[in-house]
Amino acid sequence: MIEETLDFAPLDELLDRAKAEKMGLIPVLQQTQEIYGYLPAEVLQRIAKRLSLSPSQVLGVASFYAQFHRHPRGRHIIQQCDGTACHVRGAKNIITAVQDQLGIAAGHTTPDMKVTYEVVYCLGSCALAPVAIIDGNVVGRLSDARMTELVNELP
Repeated sequence: MIEETLDFAPLDELLDRAKAEKMGLIPVLQQTQEIYGYLPAEVLQRIAKRLSLSPSQVLGVASFYAQFHRHPRGRHIIQQCDGTACHVRGAKNIITAVQDQLGIAAGHTTPDMKVTYEVVYCLGSCALAPVAIIDGNVVGRLSDARMTELVNELP
C-alpha cells in the first residue's frame, strides 16, 4: 500500500472548533471523515489526544458505527444487499460474480482504488430484490450478468 502523508491542519481547525462548541465525538468523526474520506489511525489518535479521550473510546465509536470507514475507499462504492429477499432471489450468485470480476472479497477495495465492494444486509428495497446501490444509485431486479455489465461500465 502507498504510504500517505496526512495534512493535520484541517483536522486541527475542526478540533479547535469542536472544543469551543463542545461538539460530540460522532459529529467530529463525521466531519473528519469528510476531510480525509476515511478515518486513518493517526487521525483517531490525534482526535483522542486533542479531545482528552482515551484512544479506545474514539476507536470504539469509529468501529461501532457502519457510517465510519477506517480504510481508504474506492472511487466507486458498490453495496450489494444480501438480506432475506435478495438472498432468496439470487444475491449469492451476484456476490460471487462481482468478487470474481473485481478479484477481491466483499468488504475490500481493488488495488487500483477504483471500486470498494461491500455486502450489506438491508437496503430497504425488498420489492426490487436483488438490489444494490452503486455510487448512491439504487439498482434493482439484478442478475449476475446485469451486475457484471454495470461494474464494467464504471469509468
